[in-house]
Amino acid sequence: MKDLVFDLIKQEKTRQSEGLELIPSENYVSKDILTAMGSILTNKYSEGYPSFEGIPGWDEARIAKEILPNYRYYGGQTNIDRIERLAINRACRLFHADHANVQPHSGAQANNAVYFAWLKPGDTVLGMSLPAGGHLTHGSPVTLSAQTYNFIGYGVTDDGDIDYEDLEKKALEHKPKIILVGFSAFMKIPDFERVAKIGAKIPDCLLMADMAHVAGLIAGGVHPNPLDYGFHVMTTTTHKTLRGPRGGLILSRGNVASPLKKPERTLENIPILIDRSVFPGTQGGPLEHIIAAKAIAFGEALRPEFKDYAKNIVKNAKALASKLIELGFILQGDGTENHLILINTKESFGFDGKIYEKALDLVGLTLNANSLPSDASGSFRPSGVRLGTPAITTRGLGESEMETLALWMKKIADVCKDAGSEENLPKFSAELETIHNEVRTLALKFPVPGI
Repeated sequence: MKDLVFDLIKQEKTRQSEGLELIPSENYVSKDILTAMGSILTNKYSEGYPSFEGIPGWDEARIAKEILPNYRYYGGQTNIDRIERLAINRACRLFHADHANVQPHSGAQANNAVYFAWLKPGDTVLGMSLPAGGHLTHGSPVTLSAQTYNFIGYGVTDDGDIDYEDLEKKALEHKPKIILVGFSAFMKIPDFERVAKIGAKIPDCLLMADMAHVAGLIAGGVHPNPLDYGFHVMTTTTHKTLRGPRGGLILSRGNVASPLKKPERTLENIPILIDRSVFPGTQGGPLEHIIAAKAIAFGEALRPEFKDYAKNIVKNAKALASKLIELGFILQGDGTENHLILINTKESFGFDGKIYEKALDLVGLTLNANSLPSDASGSFRPSGVRLGTPAITTRGLGESEMETLALWMKKIADVCKDAGSEENLPKFSAELETIHNEVRTLALKFPVPGI
């Protein structure tokens, strides 16, 4: 008898095909990535690491052929080692890193592993505050890391950029062990060089960049790479703009060696310290079917066509932001320099982000309610919404479709103004269904890849 789960998967396939995904942290993977994720590699335990010998210099054919000693706790690792070494090699090439740890199960795991590698309980981390656009793992009090380490938050200016004067003042005052540049709702391009100069004034300060949202833009050459400006570590998820499986990745500059022997605690040894922190420090067995899918995603991102994809993400985001502004939407930072858009719905139209998220969901446009800097409404009734263009760009939508999207979003905003609350949205079901049909018609013209 067929499991009910498969019926629900089929329904989700329909939802994705007939709607348009505007959540900036979501994307669609290729058929090859889906195949690797569902492969027999899920059967294998492989705690530990492959040998790192030859990873920077060997070509892929040699990496896929060599049998080398490893640092694993189980036998039968020949093919697993080769796959993981290919993933490491491709990630290093893609992001100009000396080393890559491809085992983190998520971006949060990647961040926690870096903290554990370099910090002692009570040490200080300086990162973007959550209300300003930072991420939960950058110091939200509900997280384990915030209860282990001392997080100090810096903010943003009125025009939506990092407040570099605030950052430098707090860095010099608190002498953090880590200065962290990263975000989940920030539309500008960070000045990595300026932050690196600030970090250089503080002894043993690790420069860390959480680029989970823009890793694909970095890979595609349309966003600067923090590792090129003196940062020691870059963490990221492997989905979002990078268009791979859900997972994490840690890239670093420094010495690369066996993780078996505990190294001296120096910035130069951060790659080895991170390896020891991921396993056995914070994780158990790696998910080798996901690592294989990561390797495929990195390979796809190394192709010339990925650069065109990254350029189109930004072009679409700027086109969508421009049309939204024209239609009366007030955007944080007056637009975007990457793939992210943050709309202040409260200031634009007088309603919070939650009713707008709900109404858009009813017509097949998916985004998320999101807090704004210094938002007094709280995370469950925030004053805005967050959206982005990675997924719709993957499907092939272009600048002309961005104008259509903006017009639909304005119509839904008018419905929300008239409704006044989520409970009243059913009164506008006829109008919402008309827009839903229009969304479905457009979506089906741009099939979801991989399914």
